[in-house]
Amino acid sequence: MSRGPFRPGRLVPTRARLEARWLARGFQVTDVLVVVGIAVGLAMAGFPVAACLWTVTTLIALHAVGAYAFPRRQTLPQHLARVAVAVGAGLVVAGSTPLAFGRVDAPVVRLLATAALAFAALHAAWWTIIARGRQQGRLTPNIVVVGATANAERLIDAAMRTGEVNVLGVFDDRLNRVPENIMGVPVLGDTSALLDHRIMPFVDRVVIAVPASAESRVRQLVDKLSVLPNPLNLFIEMGGSADDDAAVTRIAAGGENELSGATTASRRAWIKRAQDLTIAGLGLVAAGPIMLLVALAVKLDSPGPIFFRQRRHGFNNEAILVWKFRSMRHEMADANAARQISADDDRVTRVGKFIRKTSLDELPQLFNVLAGEMSIVGPRPHAIGMKTAGVESAKLVADYAHRHRMKPGLTGWAAINGSRGPVDTPESVRQRVALDVEYIERQSFWLDLYVILMTVPCLLGDRSAVR
Repeated sequence: MSRGPFRPGRLVPTRARLEARWLARGFQVTDVLVVVGIAVGLAMAGFPVAACLWTVTTLIALHAVGAYAFPRRQTLPQHLARVAVAVGAGLVVAGSTPLAFGRVDAPVVRLLATAALAFAALHAAWWTIIARGRQQGRLTPNIVVVGATANAERLIDAAMRTGEVNVLGVFDDRLNRVPENIMGVPVLGDTSALLDHRIMPFVDRVVIAVPASAESRVRQLVDKLSVLPNPLNLFIEMGGSADDDAAVTRIAAGGENELSGATTASRRAWIKRAQDLTIAGLGLVAAGPIMLLVALAVKLDSPGPIFFRQRRHGFNNEAILVWKFRSMRHEMADANAARQISADDDRVTRVGKFIRKTSLDELPQLFNVLAGEMSIVGPRPHAIGMKTAGVESAKLVADYAHRHRMKPGLTGWAAINGSRGPVDTPESVRQRVALDVEYIERQSFWLDLYVILMTVPCLLGDRSAVR
């Protein structure tokens, strides 16, 4: 793919993107703990007033000088200079306390000197983490622009000034009338190419840069692109460069004229990830002996590997390798799910029938959860290119890709509501997608717990389902 001026050194899937503001909050919490620790040392040395002054002054000064903003073009010396001003203010105020009594105390001097060195080291580390994250493409949102227009030029120009987003490419239906690039950003194809382009799993937002006055064209684009799992935004021409810069900043944060897409609040995403790590970790500990027995049984039952790996759709259409215990004869494996499972399927081994019926074959997907590719609860991942009645399943339902607006899950809302196993008819595909979209719109911590609690009785009470 053509490289533009924004292309990071490595494209990172959207699920692995981090938010600089959350990192900054973590840094701030660490700084507070360090400040409190130094204050405790001052108080124990017999200077409680100096301790209080140190704490209040330093924390206020760090916030006032913007020590947690980390502007993109700020160098390490510039950042440390800001921190030095804040720490210096705390040192002056706290150090003046013993001087007011006509003496200089060595413990106070040592503690304050240690504080200065600690904050220099800490903020050098904070700045390095942010700089490296940006270099690796993990902190800056990636966008693509629809419309090779004057609006697109303004957006790209603002992105270059602010560094708030990476513009990976431009798409336009008038390929015979647009240049090969817009301000160095490559034109990658028309809007039809956008729907299946291999860059889309790395794109956080699709920004329509068609003039707002072209209302019918905007509506057409929204209707066509709303099938994407990526959120859609509209960039509107407003005023000068300052307005453009502010609009790009809002787009990066997901708050500028959002047209479609189920964006998940950062706090909810963090809670869901913590839930996944906790349950997957405990699940591996509890299921470890069972997994060893299943692995042994699979190996003894038929020749071939213990595990079966299959490329499936993950979050934002990302292709992920999903792990399962092998339940079919190795020579008859169907990586693309061209033929879905059926009752008394001759491809399934003796052990395979048991582990599929009990869903023990899915246990290795706990490793996918720990890796961040899957979640405990979510739409079940389907094989890429899976077919239903000879037709690719993704083409049977217009909003099929909506189910990829959330990480796929080990279990899900569809599974406990009767949609388990193969989707071998167009109606079963539509039912699965409808239930998955319903879950995405309703997702919450408590709903996930309910799905997890209902999964086991659902499996035990649905022994007739084809698996």
